[in-house]
Amino acid sequence: MKTTPTTPKKTIVSIQDAIAANSYYESSRHVLDNTTDGTTINDQLSESSSDPNSILVSGEFYVGGQEHFYLECNSTLVIPTETGLEVFASTQSPSKTQAYCASATNTPASRVVVRTKRMGGGFGGKETRSVFSSAAAAVAAKITNRPVRLTLDRNVDMQITGQRHAFYAKYTASATLINNNTLLKLGSLKVNLYSNAGCSFDLSGPVMDRALFHIDGVYKWKSIRAEGVCCKTHQPPHTAFRGFGGPQGIAICEHIIDELYHHALYRHQNVHFNSIDTFRRNNMYQERDVTHFGMPISPPKWNVPTAWDQLHQTASIPQQRASIHKFNSTHRHKKRGLAFLPTKFGIAFTAKFMNQGGALVHLYTDGTILVSHGGTEMGQGLHTKVAQITAHAFNVPLADVHVEETATDKVANTMPTAASMSTDMYGMAALDACKRILANIAPVRKKLGVHATLAEVASAAHFERIDLTAHGFHTVSNDRCGYDWDSPSGGAENRGQPFNYFTQGVAVSIVEIDVLTGNFHTLRSDILVDCGSSINPMIDIGQIEGAFIQGMGWSTTEEMIWADPINHSWITPPGRLFTSGPGTYKIPSPNDTPEVFHVKLMDSCNPFAVHSSKAIGEPPFFLGCSVFFAIKDAVRAARVQNLGENADFEFRLPATSERIRIMCGDVIAQEAVCPPPPVVLEKDAQQQLTDEERKQKMATFQPKGTY
Repeated sequence: MKTTPTTPKKTIVSIQDAIAANSYYESSRHVLDNTTDGTTINDQLSESSSDPNSILVSGEFYVGGQEHFYLECNSTLVIPTETGLEVFASTQSPSKTQAYCASATNTPASRVVVRTKRMGGGFGGKETRSVFSSAAAAVAAKITNRPVRLTLDRNVDMQITGQRHAFYAKYTASATLINNNTLLKLGSLKVNLYSNAGCSFDLSGPVMDRALFHIDGVYKWKSIRAEGVCCKTHQPPHTAFRGFGGPQGIAICEHIIDELYHHALYRHQNVHFNSIDTFRRNNMYQERDVTHFGMPISPPKWNVPTAWDQLHQTASIPQQRASIHKFNSTHRHKKRGLAFLPTKFGIAFTAKFMNQGGALVHLYTDGTILVSHGGTEMGQGLHTKVAQITAHAFNVPLADVHVEETATDKVANTMPTAASMSTDMYGMAALDACKRILANIAPVRKKLGVHATLAEVASAAHFERIDLTAHGFHTVSNDRCGYDWDSPSGGAENRGQPFNYFTQGVAVSIVEIDVLTGNFHTLRSDILVDCGSSINPMIDIGQIEGAFIQGMGWSTTEEMIWADPINHSWITPPGRLFTSGPGTYKIPSPNDTPEVFHVKLMDSCNPFAVHSSKAIGEPPFFLGCSVFFAIKDAVRAARVQNLGENADFEFRLPATSERIRIMCGDVIAQEAVCPPPPVVLEKDAQQQLTDEERKQKMATFQPKGTY
């Protein structure tokens, strides 16, 4: 028997591998283009290139992935019952888990009950990628008619469940000097986004969509053309992670802002504007501006400029920058940097049908209340907030309200607990149910008088055969959610509005790096976030602190390393995850917490959410990137000292110690990047690089990474 040997296909590991192989999920390709006046983005950029007062930059930026590293790995217990299956799952999606377990075991969904008491963390990693382990356990339990527990080991969980999407951006952007070169105004932005989706699609499409929606940051660009597509690679399917593509989009925007400013400052003559903080402030959206996807910045809910001005004053930004400049001029091997960044984060599921939630409320005759709702608790305080809303509605102590576990036989057809929407949806649904019960018992309360307790009213209502149970339901208004990519391009009147509102905030961080080791520590971080009228300030502050630290980890210490023949040939086989445990993957430790850490909430109104509050789970995540950009500021100071290099440089995310050390560009780093021959013979002398050639090579060198 003759066989014809076949050449194995090349393993596609990185985004660059996928681009070279033309390996895309084409259905994910979307474009946002708000150019007007019959011109194209290329026309506008071409015009800028010939304008002596215009700044034009082109480049690329890499953003790494991130492991969820929840404390509790994916875990499921399935118990066969008389009628079907009872599933105890660590999942953000009980209804999805129910549907897949029912399908895999050929059992009606009505006979599969999924229960989630609480999770040991989720961060998006248990929105879809927890389902397969539950389905596998359900099949085993159904066949053997015995309870089955399946819990993944940490290394297995990390290797197969997917992570945050790595991104690659290729861009061209412009800005214009005005007012006698004292102001720099943003012009046009053309950017192509690529994400590493892995070997199957999962949630990569909507992750890319949210990155496209946030590519503007908080800034008013003259025009934007942003195109995004997901790359098909041999990595595991990547999935949701806190921020869901938004932080990647904003990080790319802030990198471009940083490059425009420094290109203008060092490569254009006769500029007289102040700091990059002024550049950012002067180009922020103002009330009644319209985003590149057609959503208006409506008053009085646009608070980024106010927050910026407030923190700029209270954190003494100009004085801090002057102090850092003085420190850097007197310290050769220690450098400090500062970054002051804003953020806005759109709140809503971008899939319209998902913006719905239900709750079931029981009032008992002793005046206590039991609540069941469709959201899951993973440490974010959702149950506490729903209990507070319920207690407030009935005017009873919080101790009189109990929130039961999430279960599909209590509230059916639920949405995943994700997109920071859970308090908005389930808080409003619980409030709706409370109002229904209060309306039912209102005649009894009127009869008993204002001094009657809730227990007395409930007991009397029960004897009068009044229903003390209600199901509440909430949907986001049709005109405030849902974006139709298939509609003609244009404003919100054509495609719809993807978000209900924006949660906004600002942060400033100061870091110190060790030029000789690449280590850093954060000296100070100040954060100010607009949370609307906070339902529970302590929970919200905790969420801000946690999101900030997690965002700091993503942008600094947490690096995903995958085996590939080009960058990491020492790992085999190609496509294997090397950083599959705490020994090789470094999340922030308590020692990484800023030495001085201030968090403050802005008090504002928000008519689009329960009790005028705002979602808080994901929006502060990007503010952790202020540490990354502060490190970049410190590295720039080192490069000025060592290379005389004032222009911007490509500094990829995350800023690991290796990347910081090499990018400082000192003599030792130059020797590592451009080593001399081990034995210099007279005939080889001409092959040695000059000092200037070594510096030029150092200026463009990039440490290896996986994206």
